[in-house]
Amino acid sequence: MMHLDMDAFFVNVELLNKPELHGTPIIVAHEGPRSVVCSASYEARDSGVHSGMPLAHAKRLSPQATILPLRGDYGFYSRAVMRILRDESPLVEQVSVDEAFIDLTGATAIGGSPVAIAQRVRERIADELSLPCSAGISINKFLAKMASTGSKPNGLWVVPPHRVQEFLDPMPVNKLWGVGARSATLLNEYGIYTVAQLREFDAQWLCGRFGNAAGNHLYALARGIDHRPVVTERVEKSMGAEHTFATDTRCVADIERAVQGIALRLGRRLRAAGKTAGALTIKYRYEGFETHTKSIPLTEPVDSGMQIYRIACAALRAMGLLIKSCDGQKEQASRALRLIGVRAERLQQCASGMQQTLFALDPQEGDGAEKADWGRVERALDGIHTRFSAEAVRPASLMGYTAERTHMHRVQHRQV
Repeated sequence: MMHLDMDAFFVNVELLNKPELHGTPIIVAHEGPRSVVCSASYEARDSGVHSGMPLAHAKRLSPQATILPLRGDYGFYSRAVMRILRDESPLVEQVSVDEAFIDLTGATAIGGSPVAIAQRVRERIADELSLPCSAGISINKFLAKMASTGSKPNGLWVVPPHRVQEFLDPMPVNKLWGVGARSATLLNEYGIYTVAQLREFDAQWLCGRFGNAAGNHLYALARGIDHRPVVTERVEKSMGAEHTFATDTRCVADIERAVQGIALRLGRRLRAAGKTAGALTIKYRYEGFETHTKSIPLTEPVDSGMQIYRIACAALRAMGLLIKSCDGQKEQASRALRLIGVRAERLQQCASGMQQTLFALDPQEGDGAEKADWGRVERALDGIHTRFSAEAVRPASLMGYTAERTHMHRVQHRQV
């Protein structure tokens, strides 16, 4: 098994156009008061900068760092890397834009030893794409991943079967792939700091303190056990988007505009994938990164952005996030919001010929209420968006609205 991980992928793609910055601290991020670090060079990481950190904090840690915006063709380079991997083996499991597992079991008959294949892959990526990467080789996914992490940057580490415990035992438990910060803290409270110490405890003791699933998982990790196969096909489990406001806001108009922009983009994504959502999750964040979520089961599956928008806004009011002001004349958020997000869940394939739901433009349902089949309207607009751009046609309420701080994301699970 091989795990390949591109080194500081976003940074190194940007450096292709700015080679003079090699060897200097670099941070890739959108500029803005609420921006977070997308990627950092190893020189910036030496100062404590890491992905997901607020950009303002990263600038304080590494004041000399150059801030580069996200604008490289990351998808192009990601696809090129995966093609190189598939030239060696058809059993490639891409787990993110910049990393993948490769089952080399059958590939060695033609391609040579696992080490020869890994070296050839790394050389091709360097020669054809001018990008560095690291690789780990071992008997399973967990060990290969740990080996590639240990080989960074731009290295190759092989962990043979007879040296698994020698490799794992000195490691701090918080460095184990699959052990989160909370589990590591609890292990430390029991006096367990290294894998060697973790291995002294049997599965029964671990299950009694961490639960059956987590306890058995920790028991297996300490012994380098991982039976998961490479899975070449994945299906989306959910998809969603979030919007971070430039400043914390209680303005209902700003919040609803953000939700509408998110919902319309989410609807387009659902229809493009031929999916419908059976549930929605609303995510909202206050100052200080206090974050909450609320799941909303749906009586009928949806793929209409406008319908998602209306459901989400109704949920915000039902949850008490949008309330009447003290004078009762207008609405406002109960607390200033920093971020709002909507995620579509329980995805299922859209039924052929599924009748589109009719619903009112006016939130007050009833006789005489103006109704529109938004599903058909949005499908008609999909063609325009595909031919031109997602901004070619948009509701008047979104004129002037920017999606720069709105980020799409997806969650995947393995095809069973």
